[in-house]
Amino acid sequence: MALDKPYKDIPGTVIFDAEQSRKGYWLNQFCMSLMQPQNRERFRSDESAYLDEWDMTEDQKQAVLDRDLNRCVELGGNIYFLAKIGATDGKSFQQMAGSMTGMTEAEYRDMMLSGGRSADGNRYRHEWEDG
Repeated sequence: MALDKPYKDIPGTVIFDAEQSRKGYWLNQFCMSLMQPQNRERFRSDESAYLDEWDMTEDQKQAVLDRDLNRCVELGGNIYFLAKIGATDGKSFQQMAGSMTGMTEAEYRDMMLSGGRSADGNRYRHEWEDG
């Protein structure tokens, strides 16, 4: 029996629920492995070979190689686990979040300091269709 998920109707939003967790299990396990210095070094020395040790989909591996964090989220990645990739690359969470929104780090910081994103547009798709 499928669960009712009204949050699936929010444009541009991926909710990390049980389904996403199952989909991204190995992607997130790979990310957690980067907490160990020796694993970070192995990953940096040959990213593709290290990724091949994990039971991830080819799409997940490619998203990691491309550092396409939005795609990683779509494929089950949890942002708190994905942050380990950024840390391995020497990037701050702020830099990563900026890249995910199409902003520079400074633009993202300034937006957050000024109160965050506007609530305009944060609606369900059906609300846009209805009016």
